[in-house]
Amino acid sequence: MSQIFDWVFSQYQNTPTWLLVLELISVFFNLASVIYSKRENILVFPTGLIGTGIGVYILFEYELLGDMLINAYYFVMSIIGWYAWSRKVDDKHYIPITLTSLIEKKLAIFLFIITLFFVAAVYKLSGKFTVWTDFVDTITTAIFFVGMWLMAKKKLENWVFWIVGNIITVPLYLYKGLIFTSILYLILIFIAFYGYSSWKINLNKSPQTLLK
Repeated sequence: MSQIFDWVFSQYQNTPTWLLVLELISVFFNLASVIYSKRENILVFPTGLIGTGIGVYILFEYELLGDMLINAYYFVMSIIGWYAWSRKVDDKHYIPITLTSLIEKKLAIFLFIITLFFVAAVYKLSGKFTVWTDFVDTITTAIFFVGMWLMAKKKLENWVFWIVGNIITVPLYLYKGLIFTSILYLILIFIAFYGYSSWKINLNKSPQTLLK
């Protein structure tokens, strides 16, 4: 066990303490955000705003431009999602969890493709599209872009994108030395499975409260 801890912290031997603290804070709030999302709790958005806001800066420092853009996008979509989830279908009920329509599926594919080209262009213009992590980062960015868009719209399928994206992201962050963030994404894989099951049970049910 001690060897594991030694290996984990050895990854941070050249990392400033304040940056490590920021990563831990970001991990905490991002984890809380996903847990709140699983519960269909409106607090998913304020916690997400804090976690992703910090994440933008951290990922800029680590030159993971795709994931940095993801966090910036999450930040904006958290504001949009906060508003969308707060809408009511009547005096006592909020909008329900629903399945993705055919039009929304086509838009999701379009968003995925556009995001791929956009992130690839950002890397290329920055002169950083040179290693395999850049290619993987581009793909995960597109996956997470679609997942966040679907979550903001309260679509059940958002969890599928989180599961796939998280599975790819775990080894990427391990390789980059972001150990705690990698552990976070490993935990998020399991939460995403539970989130899908929980949302499926509540499919098409309009909640009376957003604080669960």
